[in-house]
Amino acid sequence: QAEEAVNFYCGIFPDAKRGKELRSEGVGPIPKGGIITLDFELGGLRFTALNGGPQYAFTPAVSFMITCQTQAEVDHYYERLIEGGKEMACGWLEDKFGLAWQVVPEPIFELLRHPKAMEAMFAMKKLDLAVLQAAARG
Repeated sequence: QAEEAVNFYCGIFPDAKRGKELRSEGVGPIPKGGIITLDFELGGLRFTALNGGPQYAFTPAVSFMITCQTQAEVDHYYERLIEGGKEMACGWLEDKFGLAWQVVPEPIFELLRHPKAMEAMFAMKKLDLAVLQAAARG
């Protein structure tokens, strides 16, 4: 699902770029003309998507964190990435391709120095900056 995944991510991130692709010549398990690898860029970081087959699955051991400046950004990324996926705790989600993401407001590490903010975060799925800030103030 490399091409579908790249198109999905490029539709979410405003500065995304699709790059070089390698298509099959009919040798191996991928049909002729099918994508083998597809390069793409998100936030200035380069990635390569690979059609490796169903025997390879993502785990939360490899995940991505998106640091957002505003609650509107948190909402945007969380709501788009969760489409077809599933919510987890503390701002984490698994997208429809099985990739884990955590979508957080920029001051998260400062806020979490306060035990009440940490406690508030543990009760959340999508993070709410205003609630975390109020909890941090006590």
